[in-house]
Amino acid sequence: MGRLFGLLLALIAGSAEAADKIRYCDYPVYPPISWSDGKQVRGLAPGVVKNLFGRLGYDVEIVVLGNWKRCLLDAAEGRVDVVLAYSTAQREQSMLFSTVPVLREEVALFVNRQRPVKFERLEDLASYRGGLLFGESYGVDFDRFVAQHQNIEWVSDSRQNFGKLIRGRIDFITSERRTGQLYVENLPGAQDVVALPNALSVDYLRIAVSRHSPLASRMPEIDAQLKRMVDAGEVERLLNESEVTYRDMINLPADSR
Repeated sequence: MGRLFGLLLALIAGSAEAADKIRYCDYPVYPPISWSDGKQVRGLAPGVVKNLFGRLGYDVEIVVLGNWKRCLLDAAEGRVDVVLAYSTAQREQSMLFSTVPVLREEVALFVNRQRPVKFERLEDLASYRGGLLFGESYGVDFDRFVAQHQNIEWVSDSRQNFGKLIRGRIDFITSERRTGQLYVENLPGAQDVVALPNALSVDYLRIAVSRHSPLASRMPEIDAQLKRMVDAGEVERLLNESEVTYRDMINLPADSR
C-alpha cells in the first residue's frame, strides 16, 4: 500500500511539473528582438518571455520553426502557448494579446539608393516590388494593400531578402527599423541600402497567448508582471544588452564563432 501511495504521489508531482512547462515559439531572424548564435535563441523576446513566465512559475521551452508563419499557426492551434507579435484582428481570433506592450516598433522601408523609390503614402508602393518574410503583417491597411496589388515576394530568411534588394531583384523591404539597420551594418554589399526617414507605420510588440493555452486565464497576471518589468527598465536593459551582444557576435572572426 505504501509503495502504491508513493507511486501515486510521484505521478501527481510529475503531472504538476509538466503543467508548469510552457512552449514559446520564436523565429530568430529579427535582431535585436530575437536571433540565434548558432547554439541558442538570444535577444529581447526570449529574455522577456523567460523572465516574465519564470516569475509566474513556469519553465519555458523555446520552439524554433521554419518560418514566422508556422509559429503563428502553431499558436493559433494551441501547439505552442506563447509568441511575441503585433496584434491584428485576424490574430485576435485565436490569440489573446497583452494590453501592456513589450516594445514600440517603427516599421521602415529599406531601399537601394541605386534604384530610388518614391514614398510618401502607401499607394506610392503599388508600382514597386517588395519583399517580406512569410507570416509578416504590418497593419490592416498594409495587408489589404498587399492583397490588392500582389507585388510582394515572400521568403523565409532576412538575409535572402536583403540580398535580393542589393542585387536589384526587389525595390523595397518592409522591416522594423532596428532590425533592418543591424542587418545593413554587417551585410556585404549593403552600402547602398538605406532606410527611408518617414515610417510606414508604428506598431507595438506584445505578448500573445494561444486561446487554447492554460495561460489564457492568467492574462491579468501576465499584464501586471510585464508592467512591472517595463516600469523597472528591465525590458529596455534586455534590448540594449541584445544589441551589444549581437554586434559583438557579428564582429568575431569566423573561426571563433
